[in-house]
Amino acid sequence: MSEDDIRIDKWLWAVRIYKTRTIAIDECKKGRVVINGVAVKPSRSIHVGELINIKKPPVVYTYKIKGILDRRVSAQVVKDYMEDMTSSEELNKLLISKTDINFRRERGTGRPTKKERRSLDNFKDND
Repeated sequence: MSEDDIRIDKWLWAVRIYKTRTIAIDECKKGRVVINGVAVKPSRSIHVGELINIKKPPVVYTYKIKGILDRRVSAQVVKDYMEDMTSSEELNKLLISKTDINFRRERGTGRPTKKERRSLDNFKDND
């Protein structure tokens, strides 16, 4: 393996997309990491310029590889090695799912917590 080749699981961990390499490996095995329309194995080598789609339901994130990393770096340095190309429609899905959780309560599951109640009251006051 040359300096320009690195495993996808190691790169995903190094740029802080996943907290551990084990999680990155598991996500690759589940088919949630896609390059050029093909689900990849954790051992696949990556190259600069490739686009990676990562499925973290409900959002599909898109990243462009700008540099190769084999060690985990600080969050400020990560932007030198990847470019987030996720569309605004995908990011809106995340916002909708976070705000929607307070309003989808199964009938009979109990009363809202104090925090949920305040969130509901604030939402109603802002309308």
